[in-house]
Amino acid sequence: IAQVKERILNGTRCLLQGGTKMGFLHPSLGEDEYQSKAAVGVINSGLTELCEMAKQLPLVNEDLQPSVQVITKETSSAPDLDLFTCVTENSMNYARTLTLMGRKYLIPPLSSFLLSDVSCMEPLLNYNKKYDIIILDPPWENKSVKRSSRYSFLHHWEIKQIPVPALMAPGCLIVIWVTNRQKHLRFVKEELYPHWSVEVLAEWHWVKITKSGEFVFPLESPHRKPYEILVLGRVKETSESLKRKSEVESVPVPDHKLIVSIPSILHSHKPPLTEILAEYVKPEAKGLELFARSLQPGWTSWGNEVLKFQEVDYFTAMNTK
Repeated sequence: IAQVKERILNGTRCLLQGGTKMGFLHPSLGEDEYQSKAAVGVINSGLTELCEMAKQLPLVNEDLQPSVQVITKETSSAPDLDLFTCVTENSMNYARTLTLMGRKYLIPPLSSFLLSDVSCMEPLLNYNKKYDIIILDPPWENKSVKRSSRYSFLHHWEIKQIPVPALMAPGCLIVIWVTNRQKHLRFVKEELYPHWSVEVLAEWHWVKITKSGEFVFPLESPHRKPYEILVLGRVKETSESLKRKSEVESVPVPDHKLIVSIPSILHSHKPPLTEILAEYVKPEAKGLELFARSLQPGWTSWGNEVLKFQEVDYFTAMNTK
């Protein structure tokens, strides 16, 4: 713990100096604007009913081969789209908007998604794709979740049953967001990754700061920490995969890395890792995010809230002329 604190203090200080010089941070604010965000309302999503339906879906018949439905130029609304048992794909190199339950959702270019619960992943498995990067943000068990009826969580044994190995390409890079509870961190490193034949490579930290450059919570706080953990691993190479290994070697993953940013106003919304991880995989690597709550260009996303933050009201139109 002491080493983590020292690493975060020293690394964050260096990054904050650069951020201030470039005008990204404003130390003169002198207020904890992160705390005030709690009073700001979020969009009342019309997709809530769909998310709840996804959690209640029956098991998909494994004998069936669900088709992939492609968003075409003519697709503007989705009354006929099957969001639950088919992977929906935007095969165009520009974003599209879909109207679902009276609200518009932005679908990034070359992205695909499946809205379903953990018991209904067969359509994703039958999508017949292997991924070079897989990011997971599981709903970890904690005391506040136990007390709340709004959120569900998965036990360790349930997370181990997620068919991640069936989705991994040779040499796949696995990244898992982990809470600051040591039992979850030990589980990932000592049980989950070995169970999936994944070798632990690194432990990174996402440090959350305010616009004034302060930690969102005191670093010494015994309860809430101003950082979250990412555990990175790579699928163990077999003799066969070594023979087929690309001549292009990826950059070795550093043991430690800090990602420092101002967190989104949206609850538990993680920063996108696409560009950060790009140098550690081969060019044109295929990416998959599990337990996603938003979509990324060029990636496949899965979860029972996968479109949660894709409403157009979350985005600001930019003039590209």
